[in-house]
Amino acid sequence: MPLASNCSPCCAAAPRAAAATVSQRRPRRLPNAWSNSKATYPFLRLSENEKFNVSRLAVTHTSWRVKDRTISMALVSDTLGQREDVASSSSILAYELIQGANVRWNSVLDKSIPDPPTAVFLHGILGCRKNWGTFAKRMAKEFPTWQFLLVDLRCHGDSASINKRGPHTVASAALDVLKLVRKLRITPRVLVGHSFGGKVVLSMVDQAAKPLARPVRVWVLDATPGKVRAGGDGEDHPAELISLLSTLPREVSSKRDIVKALTQQGFSNDVAQWVVTNLRPTNSFGLRSSGFSWVFDLRGIAEMYQSYEETNLWKIVEDIPRGVHMNFLKAERSLHRWALEDLQRIHAAEELASEEGGGVEMHVLEDAGHWVHADNPDGLFRILSSSFW
Repeated sequence: MPLASNCSPCCAAAPRAAAATVSQRRPRRLPNAWSNSKATYPFLRLSENEKFNVSRLAVTHTSWRVKDRTISMALVSDTLGQREDVASSSSILAYELIQGANVRWNSVLDKSIPDPPTAVFLHGILGCRKNWGTFAKRMAKEFPTWQFLLVDLRCHGDSASINKRGPHTVASAALDVLKLVRKLRITPRVLVGHSFGGKVVLSMVDQAAKPLARPVRVWVLDATPGKVRAGGDGEDHPAELISLLSTLPREVSSKRDIVKALTQQGFSNDVAQWVVTNLRPTNSFGLRSSGFSWVFDLRGIAEMYQSYEETNLWKIVEDIPRGVHMNFLKAERSLHRWALEDLQRIHAAEELASEEGGGVEMHVLEDAGHWVHADNPDGLFRILSSSFW
């Protein structure tokens, strides 16, 4: 199927064994340092993968390289208008768009074709879009008419290399995603957010009239709309983890050393292994890398986590907009995050929403701690699947 980007210059990769042809488009004006370039913006026409369609878009100046089967990633400017001009902006996000095998759509080639049903998946604090990669591919295989947008939130993953204007908050992260889907001409039918990402999807609903569809189904995974409670003994403590990471050097020689340092400070091996996924080989000008560097903006993330603790979004749950169905998922072993008050307020909201044309529902994922998509992916798949039939 064809897949293209109308964003900043980037590379696209076709599925394995796919033939790619390149067409030339009229040159666009590039932002800032790119403005004197004579680059053109080609698009790639990609063949169908037998299971689902994936490609990779990565920034490498003006060159285009077709790689083996990967996921699509691009940079999108929130100031892209209806014209060909591209303006510089601080509001840019990295993303992946994973499409089911029956999807025949992209945001460039034919704007008269309506977008397919789309689900947006958001990660938690110190995470990245890749946390959802395996799960989203499984969803695309099971629901081939859907597409799945995985986003690196500001200060995280590949979005961390783009300068962002503060404040770095739950609300600003939500606004970034709303701008992204608008520029991609996507109207999400499903929003899924884990932990910090759960509050981001609530804030998206709170801020948006468009481009959210009605009805829209919202999934908040192991997060409450209000107070954030610290972990118990043997559980994760994000604020303490962020503080510890701020004392570590920007470049390190070994992932193993970081895992050892974190476990010695009382963090679990699972948390330590998850944190080092944020390390990338250091660029050595073509030479073999001898170390690793962090990809996140830790100062911005610390600000985001403080906002996460302070943000209260109970109002959107207890006065839910018509056409919104809101789902809260509690991990069975994530006891500290949920107080009796939280459960009582959600159950009260369930009754009120059913009377007013909305919907609120509580779910429990058995045999899972906070890392729901890693601890029990099969159970999570079964629960979320109700939104995709």
